[in-house]
Amino acid sequence: MTNPHLVVVRTFSTRVDAELAQSALEMAGIESMVRSDDAGGLRPAMTFSNGAELVVRTGDAGRADQVLRAAEEIPPE
Repeated sequence: MTNPHLVVVRTFSTRVDAELAQSALEMAGIESMVRSDDAGGLRPAMTFSNGAELVVRTGDAGRADQVLRAAEEIPPE
C-alpha cells in the first residue's frame, strides 16, 4: 500500500548512500525516511536489486530535491 502524502525523491543503490542523503535533508529541516526491502537490515544485499528509497512528504519534495542537488554538487575533499 502506498501513502499518497509521501513521494520518493531519490533511489540509491545502498542504504548507506540513502542515509547520507537523509542527513542532508535533516540538516535542512526536512523530515524523511529511508524505505528499503533488506529484511530489516539482515540481508543488505537485497538493496542492490531493489534500491533504497528516500521518501519525503509531498509538500517537501521540491525543497528536498533542491537540497539533494546542492549536496551532489559539493566536491569531495
